[in-house]
Amino acid sequence: MRPPRQFGPHQRAGWGVVAVLTVAGAAAFWLANLVISLTPFAAEYRAGLSIAYVPMQLQALAGGLVLGFVVSFVLTRFPESLMGRNLVAKAFVFSLVLMVFMTLVIEVPSKMFTGISDPLRYLATATAFNAIRIPTLGLVVGLLAQWQARTRRAPRPGV
Repeated sequence: MRPPRQFGPHQRAGWGVVAVLTVAGAAAFWLANLVISLTPFAAEYRAGLSIAYVPMQLQALAGGLVLGFVVSFVLTRFPESLMGRNLVAKAFVFSLVLMVFMTLVIEVPSKMFTGISDPLRYLATATAFNAIRIPTLGLVVGLLAQWQARTRRAPRPGV
């Protein structure tokens, strides 16, 4: 059986670390979504696209879990492949790259090619919402990953 890959400079990260980072990132994403959803802009966006509130919150939770897993998995398994000086910067930059990818692959086609009225306005609104939610997820995952890496390196008292 192979040992887990290195996490940080001298640490190993198992699936438990990925799970904790995933849940923390998803929680940050969902909380950012909840705060955004209370604004008049979000209410207008939901009304214009006929989006129900509760299903939207559940979809945000599911989306946060998926994005949180992707960021956490890549950060813990391939940290040397990411740009940045530390785990916070790496997770943040990767989340920005992921946001651009998601905008181009999901948001642009869903807004521009579905026949909704004023697609550029809805695309700009969705992009603004994602510009808050996705980097928040990356920041929380990076901060928690860096904190976990530091606490693993610190000697335990009495051991």
